Amino acid sequence: MAIQRMSKKENGSIMAASSYILVVLLCCMVAFIEICDAASVFDVYRVIQYDLRGIPLGSRRGSLNHYASSGISVPGVDLARTVVIAPLKQVNITLLNGYLQSKRLLGGLLVLLPRTFELIKDDERSKDDEETDEEASVAQLEQWLLHNEIPYPVYFAIEDDKLKTVVEEAKLNDIAGRPATVTTGGYKLVVPVSEPKKLPPPTLTNIQGWLPGLKGEGENSVLPTIAIVAWYDTFGAVPALSVGTDSNGSGVVALLEIARLFSRLYANPKTRGRYNLLFGLTAGGPYNYDGTAKWLKSLDQRLRESIDYALCLNSIGLQSNKLHMHVSKPPDNAFVKQMYDGIAGVAQELGISIHIQHKKINMSSSRVAWEHEQFSRQRITAATISELQTAPGLFEYTGGLPDTGQVYLFWKFKKLL
Repeated sequence: MAIQRMSKKENGSIMAASSYILVVLLCCMVAFIEICDAASVFDVYRVIQYDLRGIPLGSRRGSLNHYASSGISVPGVDLARTVVIAPLKQVNITLLNGYLQSKRLLGGLLVLLPRTFELIKDDERSKDDEETDEEASVAQLEQWLLHNEIPYPVYFAIEDDKLKTVVEEAKLNDIAGRPATVTTGGYKLVVPVSEPKKLPPPTLTNIQGWLPGLKGEGENSVLPTIAIVAWYDTFGAVPALSVGTDSNGSGVVALLEIARLFSRLYANPKTRGRYNLLFGLTAGGPYNYDGTAKWLKSLDQRLRESIDYALCLNSIGLQSNKLHMHVSKPPDNAFVKQMYDGIAGVAQELGISIHIQHKKINMSSSRVAWEHEQFSRQRITAATISELQTAPGLFEYTGGLPDTGQVYLFWKFKKLL
C-alpha cells in the first residue's frame, strides 16, 4: 500500500503568458517531486473473500484509492470515498455491523494490529491468564469478517510509527472539520490490485508415516495398529496472517516429536512394541476434516480394520494444566477406557488433568465437530485430545488471526504417551 501526502492548493493568480510556461512547468515538477517524496509504502494484508455453499462472504473488493479518515462517525465525510483507519482497540464491530446492515458503503477499512500482536512471549502470560483483550477483540472481528459479505476492501497492517502519524493527523483533521480531500489535503491510501479471480478447490494432501511392530515367533496374524493424527493447515480472515500456532501447529509438533521418539525405540527389536504405529498429518482440518475422510478411504482395508484406536491431537499448545479427551463412544467402552486410563495415569504424575467429553455423532449433519468423528464414521474407535472443552463453531480455532502465541505445552503431552 502506498500513502501519499497531498498538499493544500494555494490561492493565487494564474499567469497565461507564454513567457512563463517554463516557470509553470518547473513548478509542476517541484510539486510532483514533493508529493513523491511524501509517499510511503508499507505492507498490508487483505481479508479473504470466498463462497460457502454458494453464499459470497468476506471482503469482495481489493483495490483502494481513497483519502484517509479516523472513523465512521466523522461528520462531513463522504465515507463511500474514504478509507477508515482504525487501531484494533478502536474497532467498533457493532457500528460496523449496523453500517453494513443499512447497506451503506465504505471506501475501505484498514485495521492496525499492535506490534505486540505479532508474538506473545511466554513470560508475558501467567498460568492463570485467559486470552488477552487484544486476542478477544481480533477473534470477534475475524468471525464478523468471515461470516458476512463485506462489499468494500478490508486490509490489516502491523502498526508502526509512520502509520501512527497518519492516524493522528487524520484524527486532528477530522476533529477540526477538515476531512482529507483533494482541496484540503491529507493522506491518500492506494492499493493497485487486479480484480480477484476464482481459485480452483485446493488439493488435499495427506502425509503418512509407519512404524511396524514386532511379531512373536511363528505369529502370522496382523498386529493391531494405533493411529496418531493431527491436521496441519489453517484458515482465517487474513490468510497471510494465519499462523496457526496452536490450531494446529501444536498438534503437528507433538505428533512429529512422538514419531521421532518412537522411531528410536522401534529401531531396536528389544524395545519395539507389539503395536504398529500409524502417523497421519491430514489436510482440510478447517474444512470439515475432509482430508482425514479422504485418507481413511485410501487406506488398505486390512490396515483400516487393524486399527484398535486413533488418537487425534488438536490445540494442545496453550499454557494450561487441563486437557479434554473427546470421544463419540461411551466412556465405559473398552478401548476408550484403555486410552483414558493410559493417558490419565501419566498426566496425573505431571500435574495435568484429563477429562472425558462424550458427544454422540449427529449422522444427519454434514458437519464434523472433531477430527476423530471421521474415524468413528468408519467404525474405528477414536478420540481427540484438546484444550478445548467444547467443539468449535464454523471456522473457529482454525489458526486465524488470534493464533500467534508460542507453543510450550507439547513437550508435556508427548510424555503422556
